[in-house]
Amino acid sequence: MKKLFILLFTATILASCSGNGSTSLLTPPSSGLPYEVLVVCDKDTWEGPAGRALFGVLDSDVPAIPQSERSFRISFTEPSGFSRLLKSFRNIIEVKIDKSQFTQTKFKYTQDKYAAPQMIMTIQSPSKEEFLDYITKNSQVIIDFFTSAEMNRELQDLKKEKNHNTNFLDSVKKKFGCEMFITKNIRSIKSGENFLWASDISNNNSSIQNYVVYSYPYTSTDNFSRENFMQKRDSVMKINIPGNRPDRYMATDTMFVDVYDTEFRQRYMQVAKGLWQMENDMMGGPFVSHQMVDEKNGRVIVAETFLYAPNKKKGDLIRKLEAALFSLRLPADKDIENSIHIPEVVIDDSDINE
Repeated sequence: MKKLFILLFTATILASCSGNGSTSLLTPPSSGLPYEVLVVCDKDTWEGPAGRALFGVLDSDVPAIPQSERSFRISFTEPSGFSRLLKSFRNIIEVKIDKSQFTQTKFKYTQDKYAAPQMIMTIQSPSKEEFLDYITKNSQVIIDFFTSAEMNRELQDLKKEKNHNTNFLDSVKKKFGCEMFITKNIRSIKSGENFLWASDISNNNSSIQNYVVYSYPYTSTDNFSRENFMQKRDSVMKINIPGNRPDRYMATDTMFVDVYDTEFRQRYMQVAKGLWQMENDMMGGPFVSHQMVDEKNGRVIVAETFLYAPNKKKGDLIRKLEAALFSLRLPADKDIENSIHIPEVVIDDSDINE
């Protein structure tokens, strides 16, 4: 069966409604924390194998961080307790299992039905057994659906001039001819040869948030091998982000790097997620890197965020930082509408709420 790519997360769609919901200027603001999901389900199902399978999906670890952290905070209510207050949750999963109503298991979604911004995923099924099988096979779709929704909310906030760092935006334009939005509180900027580093290291925080943008000549598709990515990253970081001694420098932890291919704005993009460490030092943490070919200038542009937050949870923060990487616009993207897109969530077309 053919696949349908759904752009759930453009600014245009965020201003409208998907599925069978409706929005208005009177829609109240949504509640709940980022990456918090409310599951609406009858108690027997929730406490049985089908519900435990859904719980396990939401409880799975955030990828590429040093410690085990669940992907979502999970709240639960039975349908009878799904009150007006709870309907304002920013992320909701409604479980509907009824063989008299449904002949097959499907995903459906509604946006901003009770509050804004809000994403509601409905999973309907004729039986608990089919529901369990469907959840097991489509676990990543559920994770990506709500993760993307949260990142897009972050992007919409970053677009506002009061929220992003205009000095960094100007620096990226001047050095690379690109655009990129990062949060306003990251103020320290260091420039190098084909390299830019922004950090809140001067804020005397126990955690340090960082972004880097750098470029190098594009020669062939070999630029995007896993080995080349790590070699290039290590060489660039060693030169531009040294430690406080000559034998201390940033390096990629080669044992914990996931590199994969995707598509962004109809062009190839390589994503790398993993851990970095400071050689001969105790510093380290997670990073996320995006690489794309700037065909107009014959180069590869790399945008990366990395985090140092010892003894702190990192899952929500690294995903918040990662969202900004999707704001990168290459010189060839200048004619793209002034909205921010993130990669599509792929759902089988039989699962779409028409």
